[in-house]
Amino acid sequence: MSPFAKLASHVAASAVVSVLALGCDPGPRVEARRQTIGFAPAPSPAVNEARATVSATASSGLLVLYSTISSICAVDSTSGVVTATASGTCTVAANQPGDARYAAAPQVTQDVTFVFGNVLEFTSAPALEVYDLATVSAVESTGLPVSYESTTPSICSVDGQTGSVDARSAGDCTIVARSGAARAMQTITVTSPSAVTTPGTPAGVRATAGDALGTVLVHVGALRAGGSPVTAFTVSSSPAGLSATSATLPVAVTCPSSCAGYRFSAVATSAAGASAPSEPGNIVTLYQVVATFREPDTQPNDSIFIGTYTLDASAGVVSGLRGKLSESMTGGPTAYPNDAMTWVPLQHQLSSVPATVDGAEGWLVATFRLDTTDTLARDPRYEGTDGWAPGSGMGLYFGYPGTNPGNAYVRIFVSAADPTAVPTQAQLAKLAYADCAPGGMMGASCMTGTSFTGYGTVGTMGGYPASQVTTKE
Repeated sequence: MSPFAKLASHVAASAVVSVLALGCDPGPRVEARRQTIGFAPAPSPAVNEARATVSATASSGLLVLYSTISSICAVDSTSGVVTATASGTCTVAANQPGDARYAAAPQVTQDVTFVFGNVLEFTSAPALEVYDLATVSAVESTGLPVSYESTTPSICSVDGQTGSVDARSAGDCTIVARSGAARAMQTITVTSPSAVTTPGTPAGVRATAGDALGTVLVHVGALRAGGSPVTAFTVSSSPAGLSATSATLPVAVTCPSSCAGYRFSAVATSAAGASAPSEPGNIVTLYQVVATFREPDTQPNDSIFIGTYTLDASAGVVSGLRGKLSESMTGGPTAYPNDAMTWVPLQHQLSSVPATVDGAEGWLVATFRLDTTDTLARDPRYEGTDGWAPGSGMGLYFGYPGTNPGNAYVRIFVSAADPTAVPTQAQLAKLAYADCAPGGMMGASCMTGTSFTGYGTVGTMGGYPASQVTTKE
């Protein structure tokens, strides 16, 4: 070996010894592959809903961590459950710090809008002459009931529930609407009649269930009186056979047994003559329902559904079932109604099935948190069927083991003959609920409530239907 080769070999060996002696071993290489984060579509919480869930995934498949840069909300760092404390836009940030293979991902954000409180607004004001009838309408943003009051009783009166206005004299008629803490006002100018004629054809005729079984109350929504007071309203049924006359509204009609299937038209009479008969109107009634599911393991708190629905007894249709469901695992030591439970809004009636239960015809009606029935695991390996059928499956959330969409539902029974009747035990057994929203989860299992009699199993925590109370609004 040449002197130069020996020198090079010695220098190289010395360098290796020096590096090892100094502890400068660089260790394994970091590959630093690029990764990105993508959010699923942003959730749209209902008005007064305080929780929502965001979902983001990293192209690397590594766990995404969440944080918030807004003061109105907080977010769970791993689940993505967002909890808001005030109205506004909550901005959620998603991060992935990387590992030995992947570099940190660029941060991405998503906005979720929360709205609290209610908004009350009148629709367009009607035109009125003295002696006319009209109906005002104020709409509350969360679906709460609205009441009405006239602050000018010498000019006009108003029915506190229906908004039916009776013009008494010329002037400014002022109607106040209230719903919860919200308040709205509408002023209608009542003019003097230009001529005296027979009354116009009554419009907006409809009936509601009376307080007594087998009775209805017929209302007139609007009427051009023709410049003189209406002295009588005569209503008749379709199919024919039922009629009644009254000097005031509403007109009470008694049916042979049930009024289901009937429709009613009205004729208005004044000193100038009688109107043409109106188009027949259906029997449409708003009901409130409170369904309670006993929860042995979360006492003193139960799963309670409070809601409303509309029954069209003429057409045999239940619509608009909506309300809220309590999450009994979130409550403290004080029971409903002074509870501290989280309440999940159920705003979407997605199922109404005709059913005869214990000899009574009616409907099994269900309302959901999301605009889809996908609630429970559909996979047959977990005994799933259609994604929500009561009593089927193991109570795992829909899409398990993927991301939980967080749906929930309640199913009630509506009797066609008398919705306010106390349900029999067999009818009560057909009630059900499932809660896969964050406050209803036990790991991958949702809280459910069913009965052995109705569906062959009790709920995942032993919950079962205990009562249903329905009243006419």
